[in-house]
Amino acid sequence: MRLKQTIAMAWENLNRRRFRTSLTTLGVVIGITAIIALSSLGEGFRIAVKTNMEQGFELDVLTVIPGTIIGGYSYQKFTDQNVTSMKKLENVTTVTPIMQITGTSLQNGDKKSTALVVAAVNFTDFWHIFSNRLTFEQGGLPDPSQNNTIIIGHKVNTVNQTGTFAQLDDQVNVTFTIRSFPPLTKTVTFNVTGILAESGSSILTSFDYWVFIPLTTGRDIYQTEESDVIFAQVNNPEISDKVADAIEALFPPFRITIIVPITFIRQVDQILNLIQMFLTSIAAISLLVAGIGIMNIMTVSVMERTREIGIMKAIGAKERTIMTMFLAETVLIGLAGGLIGVPTGYGFAQILSIILSRFMLNQGGNDGVFSNPEGQQSTAVNPVFSLEWTIIALVFGVLICVIFGWYPARKAAKLDPVQALRYE
Repeated sequence: MRLKQTIAMAWENLNRRRFRTSLTTLGVVIGITAIIALSSLGEGFRIAVKTNMEQGFELDVLTVIPGTIIGGYSYQKFTDQNVTSMKKLENVTTVTPIMQITGTSLQNGDKKSTALVVAAVNFTDFWHIFSNRLTFEQGGLPDPSQNNTIIIGHKVNTVNQTGTFAQLDDQVNVTFTIRSFPPLTKTVTFNVTGILAESGSSILTSFDYWVFIPLTTGRDIYQTEESDVIFAQVNNPEISDKVADAIEALFPPFRITIIVPITFIRQVDQILNLIQMFLTSIAAISLLVAGIGIMNIMTVSVMERTREIGIMKAIGAKERTIMTMFLAETVLIGLAGGLIGVPTGYGFAQILSIILSRFMLNQGGNDGVFSNPEGQQSTAVNPVFSLEWTIIALVFGVLICVIFGWYPARKAAKLDPVQALRYE
């Protein structure tokens, strides 16, 4: 019997038992729908998280801090010699140290404000590294020769919804606390040369809550030549882990921590891939349940069609013909379930995406880790159509049907024609 005739006969047999075939196919549809929905949502979630993290990091910037995350912050600081050594490394384009000063207060006439960090920086190098994040609402970078200039972050300058702390060219008094015994305070007057536009939160911090003064001025105030943090920009983010190893080799036995964004993102991406595979594997269990249903239905079908099988064998049908016919029925069930389950899965994923996005938007605040520059949460998770997962779901669905239909098909093929003809 030709394959075309076999498939036509299989289709006719399924069509004669429409209700039973529909219920059997429904199990396959549900399984493939679950696989497609979870895989597309998982891929969309992975891409959303990865994109937010990439926006929260400068991928080409390494952050070097003293001490270790487990061992704690080190009181040892970086020197200018450390900065010079890092500048000589291959693939490093810009290196800039900063002082992070806390415990300060700002006053402009009768207006007061506070900053999370007063950062003493080299304006030229620092703005070169963080040019995408640090944009000006008013003013611009000061002349490097001026030591009494200050740039104010957006949130520091926003006193309330209508008022601001300072304008360009205002004279702002900054009071620093000098760590000594007893503690001393020192007030320095700065000229406002720039006010930053809102940039939102990054993974590590938000520059909206910072103010910036010249590095030389910060060192003069605290009578030091050392720095707290070093930022190093590389020419290719993909090799940043190798550059990090080279930087670490410059500091034995001084322990440092190097934050390498691309490595961190890769690790998170791997974790999200594992989670996606786990969720999809759970969804695949429903296909296994559908497979058991297929075996049950096909076994009953063999019993009902025993006499028919006997007649076919009596007129010369071979065992492989009988077996192929029953397996063709399972394949048709699998294909039908796949063709219905794939679009249903993506449609279901879209519905879940809308529900989840609205729920996350209602639950989230405006200053979360993954905020965009307007301060709104980036909570939308859009399902991603994947040809690879579509093919995997279809093949897996058909394969499950064939595996669980094998036993009933083989049982039908092995029936003795004489006994089959006597079966009532």
